[in-house]
Amino acid sequence: MPVGIVVRRTPGVTRWAKWAWRVAAVLPGAAPAHWRELRREGGAVEYHAATLALDLWSSDTESYKVTLGAKTPGLVVVLRDNPDPAAEVPWIPAVVTASTYEGQDYLDSGDGLVELVPMPDGLIAWIRDFVDAHHVEEPFVKRKRDALRVDLVEEGRGDPRIRQSSDVYRAPSVARGGA
Repeated sequence: MPVGIVVRRTPGVTRWAKWAWRVAAVLPGAAPAHWRELRREGGAVEYHAATLALDLWSSDTESYKVTLGAKTPGLVVVLRDNPDPAAEVPWIPAVVTASTYEGQDYLDSGDGLVELVPMPDGLIAWIRDFVDAHHVEEPFVKRKRDALRVDLVEEGRGDPRIRQSSDVYRAPSVARGGA
C-alpha cells in the first residue's frame, strides 16, 4: 500500500540547529509527492515528503501482532541523511514498516532519523485483516541439553601426538610446585 510521509519542520531552539524535523503523520493511499508543502503555521511547515510502499510479509505476522497490541499502534518511518549538502531539505524518506522488530533494528543502527508515527484506524484494520488471514501460531519447542557430562574435571591436555614430560597447556597447580 502506498503511504505518504508527512514531515514537519519547526524553528530550532538552539543556535546550532536552525530547524527541527520530525515525521508528523502518514497518509495511507497517498499519491506520489516530493516535498510538497501541505500547511504553514507561523514558522512551522508540513510537507508531504514522499510516498513509500508499505509491504506486509506473511513471515512477519508475529511482529505485526506486537505492533497492533501496543497502546498506540504505529508505523516506523526512517529518514536518511541527504548526501547533497546544498539541498534545501536534509532528509530523504527511505523506509516505512509496520514491523516492530524491523523498527527496533533501525533504531539500534542509529542510521538517520527514525520515528514512530501513530497509525490511522483504516491502516490498523488493514494490517489486522492481513494478520488474521496469514498468521500461523508456531509452537514453543524447548531445547534439550546435550548429553555431554559437564561435571567432570579435566586438567587440560595438549596434543596427544606430541610426547612431552608435562603439558604446556595445563594450568599450573600449587600442589606440583607451580606458580
